[in-house]
Amino acid sequence: MLTAEDRRILKQSWEKVANIQEEIGCEALTRLFAVYPTSKTYFPHFDLSPGSAHIRSHGKKVIKALEDALNNADHLHESMAELSNLHAYNLRVDPVNFQFLARCIQVVLATHLRGDFNAQVYVAWDKFLCCVIEVLAEKYR
Repeated sequence: MLTAEDRRILKQSWEKVANIQEEIGCEALTRLFAVYPTSKTYFPHFDLSPGSAHIRSHGKKVIKALEDALNNADHLHESMAELSNLHAYNLRVDPVNFQFLARCIQVVLATHLRGDFNAQVYVAWDKFLCCVIEVLAEKYR
């Protein structure tokens, strides 16, 4: 469960990258496809080259969903219900991919936040992303 301090840390670190959110989404997806190439199977109609319009567009959606989750951290189940249903029932994405993407998001945040991505920030993001993953994967049970 996220503490008040976790929420403060998350919001504070998110504000530091607010002006480059689309870039973060694009970089996270590019990293996902490079490090976990099996994830590409869910995007057969995409141009998966780094920085492509498809990756930029989908990265923007991912980051928007993450921001919405962050703003609704107290009500993740409700705020992410539609996204959870979409991935479980329509897209049928293997839930392990949520973990892969979360790792990529953390790496990208760390590269942009640099010294500000300390142990406390890492732990807060890790806890938050684990909560998001849990909600996204709950429909698979």
